[in-house]
Amino acid sequence: MPRSLLVLLLLVAAVAGSWSARAAMLRWRDLRSAQTYELAAEVRPVLVRAGAAALCLTCVSALGVAVLLGDRPGRGAARQAVAAVGAEQPVLAAPPEPVPASSAPPPAVLFGSVARPAGGELLQGQVPGPDGRPRAVRVWLPAEYGQDGAARFPVIVLHSGTAGRTADEDLPDVFDGVASAVRTGKARPFVLVAPEAPTGTGHPCELLAAAPQAVADDAALRAAVGTAFRTLPPGPDSWAVLGVDGGAPCAAAAGLTRPDLYGAAAAVSGQYDGRALATAAGELPAGPSARLLLAAAKRDGDGLASARAVQSALRDAGARAEVRISDIVQDYSADRERLRLVRVAVQYLAEQLPKP
Repeated sequence: MPRSLLVLLLLVAAVAGSWSARAAMLRWRDLRSAQTYELAAEVRPVLVRAGAAALCLTCVSALGVAVLLGDRPGRGAARQAVAAVGAEQPVLAAPPEPVPASSAPPPAVLFGSVARPAGGELLQGQVPGPDGRPRAVRVWLPAEYGQDGAARFPVIVLHSGTAGRTADEDLPDVFDGVASAVRTGKARPFVLVAPEAPTGTGHPCELLAAAPQAVADDAALRAAVGTAFRTLPPGPDSWAVLGVDGGAPCAAAAGLTRPDLYGAAAAVSGQYDGRALATAAGELPAGPSARLLLAAAKRDGDGLASARAVQSALRDAGARAEVRISDIVQDYSADRERLRLVRVAVQYLAEQLPKP
């Protein structure tokens, strides 16, 4: 066979082998990442591409030997061509080791639609929690989300007070309160994010109320939501926190101890450990002041007394916190009062975050 044809075949085999080896490496990395996050993945594509790379490497070796044995006066040029191919395609000389799963970026979270409450859409996905374990996260998109494909929305993180559940499971009408605030012109549209509460105790927010400095920086949640949805960048200019009933202490703790993450917080119809909240807020380093609304129905004497105790404890501790109390909501049923309280809370959060 003419030497020129052998060299051409050698180049083709080298390029094909390089492509196959690189594809096998990428598939292996995806497989390792999928196994890490317990996702389904097939090993067959990795084996097929690895086999193709090995076959091409064998062809390159055989063709290289043929070129060298059949070399005549012009063999120096052929050797230079082979050397050039080897220099450009180092993957043939030593296939790289698979990239460890820990160094690969986590896969994007897939959110699937589960309902359409309050004129919007509710989706659910699995996001690693602060402890690394996967937990359910529900995201409610307002009706306005689908009306403007270029608009980006602020976020409210909605805390649950029941272990192993998201807040909307205990408060299915919470989205109606948010949508009502938007319809009446009292607030702009928000995306609501409801993470599943941790297990280990029946009322996780009671533990957090006693140790508010334990509020975690939920970076995985912010990254997953920011990647999957058109939300504003996470931070105090665009993210807020809300808790209703059992979730209220969580929202108060997050708002008072993490003003670097949340620009405002609203806690509705809750019971609080004012001394613990004041101590944690007073120990914060220099930074922005926390902004908190404590809202309760007019007939909720215990809730209002607890809210005023928090306000007084924060003032006595000299904490950098601006606390408001809402005590004017009154209606003929507890459900109607809760709807109006949520509307008041969302209005407060919209007022506190910078306008777009």
